[in-house]
Amino acid sequence: MEPIKLVERLGRWSSGRGPLYLLLAARIRTLVDEGELPPGTRLPADRALAVALAVGRTTVVAAYDQLSVEGRIVRRQGSGTRVAGPPAESMRSTTDSPGFLHLLEPRDGVILLACAAPHAPPPELLDAYERTLPALAGTVDIGYHPTGLPRLRRTIAARYAGRGLPTEPEQILVTTGGQQALSLIARALLRPGDRVVVETPTYPGALEAFREEAAVVRGLPIGLPGLRSAVSELRPAFVYTIPSFHNPTGAVLSEPARRQLVREAAGTVLVEDEVHVDLGFPGEPPPPPPLAARAEGVLTIGSLSKIAWGGLRVGWLRAPAPMINRLARLRAVHDLGGNVPAQLAAAELLPRLDALCERSASRRRDGHDHLRAELARALPGWHAPAVRGGQTLWIRLPRGDGGSFAQAALRHGVAVLPGAGLDATGGSTEYVRLHFLAPHAELTEAVRRLAAAWQAYDPSSGRPAGPPPLAV
Repeated sequence: MEPIKLVERLGRWSSGRGPLYLLLAARIRTLVDEGELPPGTRLPADRALAVALAVGRTTVVAAYDQLSVEGRIVRRQGSGTRVAGPPAESMRSTTDSPGFLHLLEPRDGVILLACAAPHAPPPELLDAYERTLPALAGTVDIGYHPTGLPRLRRTIAARYAGRGLPTEPEQILVTTGGQQALSLIARALLRPGDRVVVETPTYPGALEAFREEAAVVRGLPIGLPGLRSAVSELRPAFVYTIPSFHNPTGAVLSEPARRQLVREAAGTVLVEDEVHVDLGFPGEPPPPPPLAARAEGVLTIGSLSKIAWGGLRVGWLRAPAPMINRLARLRAVHDLGGNVPAQLAAAELLPRLDALCERSASRRRDGHDHLRAELARALPGWHAPAVRGGQTLWIRLPRGDGGSFAQAALRHGVAVLPGAGLDATGGSTEYVRLHFLAPHAELTEAVRRLAAAWQAYDPSSGRPAGPPPLAV
């Protein structure tokens, strides 16, 4: 196993209390016991894993020795370190994406800048629930709607029509967030070995969904220059793009570039992720209409989780009706239909979404400006370009590797997303992604901890490490 793969599976191994070698041994022990590291798995060499974890080699050696004494791993000169037991057919692997693993683990005092979503439900959402919940008392309906609540499908279709894209309710599939929409598309269109073209970097949840179906993911720069040649050479099952407030860079594709993208994608399916389309800052012009306004057959993903609240698991997919029907049949096997009260609230919220977007835009811009100012003060060597919207900064480190620095940051109480996990080509190793949605005080404390982590990781920076991190 490559060191970076094990590091990703380890998650927040170092954020507990006690010697690092015991924390590392405990996490590897858990992975072995749960079958995530099946018998026969070869573990990284001491030095390679130490570099990836940004710890001393003695920490890894001591952890391996502890596990060897317990009989969980076997170490032999010349053949390396392996999980004990004869190789066996392993269970299907689960995600090792840091973004997902951070959500699966307790906060334990760690400031989570790796997962971007509003911190709390807005008043508009609470009001929407108050208006809709009484209506459930008179409902005569078993509540299973695999394609989505009819009222919500009509409301979403009307919102697209208001953006210049005529849409019928039959072209809408309501999903449990944008992530489910991606998973359904991957399940419907991919077979093992199929190719998918994406931007590099891109949303890591999309990469996980495509790899779950054993697809081969190929990357092009943001905006997909050279797509025509890639389509001709690779014959991908589909092309995935985020043209509006791109995750993680915040870039917005111009109208001429969108027209060119659609032309060059001819002959393949185009999947447009518009989850961030409503996340522009005040005064910024709205992004151009969806790509589906320029070509039939485009699959367009939307969601309320980034503009309203991550806990409102309501997303959708706009596509030709035959594709919607196919995806609905796939969904019905795993999910007979989404949460009806949440969909009723979403139907109430969508016609009033613009006011919420306007208020959210000011708050997000303030967070963006505050985080950039704090980084410029405490970490002037970091390159954190301004963006026009979205939720994240794509930051280039002056030295080192984002993956190993993320480990140092965890030990100082901050979770950041290393760039390599967002890059299908294996590049972007010098980058990290941070979101700016937290309250200002929390962002300030996060930067203080990051500066201390950077001093520990790169002593040549010459900045004082500061006091130990405090729980938030």
